[in-house]
Amino acid sequence: MANYTLITGASSGIGLAFAKICAQNDQNLVLIARRTEELNKLKAEITAKNNIEVYLITKDLTLPTATKEIYDELQSQNIQINTLINNAGFGNYGLFQESDWKAESDMIHVNILALTHLTKLFLPQMVQNKSGKILNVASTAAFFPGPYMAIYYASKSYVLSLSEALAEELVDTGVTVTCLCPGPTISGFQKTAHAEKVKLFSNKNLPTSHQVADYGYTQMTKGTRVAVYGYMNKIMTIASGLLPRDTKAKAVKFIQK
Repeated sequence: MANYTLITGASSGIGLAFAKICAQNDQNLVLIARRTEELNKLKAEITAKNNIEVYLITKDLTLPTATKEIYDELQSQNIQINTLINNAGFGNYGLFQESDWKAESDMIHVNILALTHLTKLFLPQMVQNKSGKILNVASTAAFFPGPYMAIYYASKSYVLSLSEALAEELVDTGVTVTCLCPGPTISGFQKTAHAEKVKLFSNKNLPTSHQVADYGYTQMTKGTRVAVYGYMNKIMTIASGLLPRDTKAKAVKFIQK
């Protein structure tokens, strides 16, 4: 079976950047996203520049059956996943009591359930092969409670905790788990989350998706467990462990209001 790197949310932002970086490193790719047209454009661009195989799956990860369908399709094609990049995810800005439940439940399904199930499905083969890498994209939000984006922040805390636990379980198996925690990044996230006017995203010097993905890829190859992008973000996440919990919530509320 041929080895591939699977990337969710590959049609834009950090996921698209991961696809290009992995292609440049001669990795065959399985690219997953909801938008077929965007995936086809990306495949054409990648295969024109790199001598690799690219397999596309159009799938909506909010659907309960999506993850198993992905796994079954790849098994039928004799495609083996030795690197899994769980990048897909989104946020939503607003008061919890006023937010749309469908949007929130979809967020939980993509940010938590789909990520967890894909890991559950592909991890056993990696352990059997004594080789594999998993990268879960969380956020610096994982270190804080997040008023006005409560479920998003909570979902990323889950991703961080799960990643750290699995990394420890998998010591000496040949499989590593890395949790990438970027801060605000130039991508489509703000627009999707309806958070364009939030102070947190107003910095004119935000890193690009490529910069974040390049850092994440490097840390994944090293087997780093928690990879926080950016010097100030590192300081902030360290400081989060020293602050009272109510102080952290008040600080995030002020920044995001």
